[in-house]
Amino acid sequence: MIEVYPNLFVGDEIDYELNVAVQKGWAVVHACKEPYHRQALGYRGRRPPEGHHESLVARRGHRLILNMVDARDPELFPKEMIDAALDFIDEALYKDLKVLVHCDRGESRSPSIALLYMAARLDELPTDSLEAAEEKFRTIYPYYNPQPGIHEHLRQNWHRYRSDRLSYKRELDQWVG
Repeated sequence: MIEVYPNLFVGDEIDYELNVAVQKGWAVVHACKEPYHRQALGYRGRRPPEGHHESLVARRGHRLILNMVDARDPELFPKEMIDAALDFIDEALYKDLKVLVHCDRGESRSPSIALLYMAARLDELPTDSLEAAEEKFRTIYPYYNPQPGIHEHLRQNWHRYRSDRLSYKRELDQWVG
């Protein structure tokens, strides 16, 4: 588990289970379907029940549980699911909670979400290109190794996240002062 920004951590399932799950003052983004999404919704098959309102994202207190697998298809990473994670991180940090974003191994999905958060919400990473952001992020989190699906999602949507950053910054400026 590595702190990539004050109170924002990236890690793996073991970091969550052995360290964070037993402590107070934490919020968690489970960027993995197994076992958390299945447990939260209580389904047994490969998918949640058809039309379930939490089929992509489930929230349980200070836990955001994503139905996210490390698939090769970028279409399996809907932007609204990623946006929910970014909003959740905002909310948790605002409440002075520590935030762990984790997936199975802490290499692909969770660092990708943290990278997006740092670029789109914090201006802590370059936003001119995904490659520039990744290069800087790897100096902070050397285990970053995105798999083809999430990486292609980032590449295809980078301009949208950049636009979101500008809108978010305007809203924040209005809200703060």
